[in-house]
Amino acid sequence: MASRRVELGFAEEAAAWRLRSKHFPCKVGGRPAWLGEAGLPGPAELQCGACGEPLAFLLQLYAPRQGRPDAFHRSVFLFGCRRPACYRLAGPSPGSLRVFRNQLPRKNDTYSYDPPREEPPHEEPICANLQLKCGTKLCRVCGCLGSKTCSKCHKAHYCSKDHQVKDWKAGHKLSCLHSDEAPDSLDETSLEAMAKHETQDDKIFQKFKEKISSEPEQIIRYCRDGEGPLWISAENIPQETDIPNCLCGSKRVFEFQIMPQLLNHLKVDSLGESIDWGTLAIYTCADSCNRGNHYTEEFVWKQDISSTI
Repeated sequence: MASRRVELGFAEEAAAWRLRSKHFPCKVGGRPAWLGEAGLPGPAELQCGACGEPLAFLLQLYAPRQGRPDAFHRSVFLFGCRRPACYRLAGPSPGSLRVFRNQLPRKNDTYSYDPPREEPPHEEPICANLQLKCGTKLCRVCGCLGSKTCSKCHKAHYCSKDHQVKDWKAGHKLSCLHSDEAPDSLDETSLEAMAKHETQDDKIFQKFKEKISSEPEQIIRYCRDGEGPLWISAENIPQETDIPNCLCGSKRVFEFQIMPQLLNHLKVDSLGESIDWGTLAIYTCADSCNRGNHYTEEFVWKQDISSTI
């Protein structure tokens, strides 16, 4: 049997309307364009297992399964910590990198049965206060579930106090109109105190959000059920027993890998230590199991460039 060919992915600029969920985009950086609206991963699932800080959205890939009606729409989402120290361990990361899969049938409660129109919309302007059609509030900073609310305007939502502070420093302080205090939020005094402690980590986080360039550099090698990853080193190659089974009990198989060129588009370089990897290999459920349209966590293996190279 001939091996399945490798499909290469490149980063390029796109109109903002093409990056909305209803156009099923592949995208890098910014906020995730969630596929299904049910069962989104919450703050606890999007928290670094090493330092406890909120993870940043890195990349999503639209990868439907042919011949699978329950996976007519299917996307994989990758999140990573913005602290370089959390990437020092090779292999399965301690929660500094996390990947989630979501899939929907063609007929669902969120999207039209027919393909979306390939033209700029004249409605639904992009606004700062994010909300899904079902009413779920999203964080203004990262676009993930926002359970916390600004204590002054009661309109801005956040996934964590850390992101609330970032948005306060970025200008939300000037847009607040009310002063009533809400529970589970930081008051203005606390926000001001925390905002004064800007670190190099904050600058790195901002660089993660910058738009990608249109340089034609390979960032994805996709080959599900085909040949394995193109390893960058002879060291730290996982054995079959190193890849845990899916929660449903099925084996996980290699689906795609993320190349180090992605770091150039995310612009994570700093004057000190920077986030780095040789390649990231993404393994997903061989059966692409359906958990009631909820988001299923999959597996990431990080391989670094050998120190002898």
